[in-house]
Amino acid sequence: MNFPENLKYTKDHEWVSVENGIATVGITDFAQSELGDIVYIDIDGLDESLDQNEVFGSVEAVKTVSDLFMPVSGEVIEFNEDLEDAPENVNTDPYGSGWMIKIKVSDMAETEALLDAAGYKELIGA
Repeated sequence: MNFPENLKYTKDHEWVSVENGIATVGITDFAQSELGDIVYIDIDGLDESLDQNEVFGSVEAVKTVSDLFMPVSGEVIEFNEDLEDAPENVNTDPYGSGWMIKIKVSDMAETEALLDAAGYKELIGA
């Protein structure tokens, strides 16, 4: 499994990349492998300001439906519309074309508290 060192991670299996106060968010390679074939992504929070750990949507796989949680507080400013027609991108390229949302971060200190790659590997026992 792949856990890029330049990303931050949550205990809820989201990854976060922050650049110029904008966080790009998706689910980890581990999460997509546990879910199986992803068939639908539902984002509820577009253009809304949400707090850290609030649900911003859900991911539907053949096996199950899982909530998606905000890794940091902020306004959801963009959804990866390519996932509407190709949700399988989350399975094939979770850290690239499978990204889900972009957030205008309201509290950068929250990003510092996220897990690094080593901490996430320890969390999942990798």
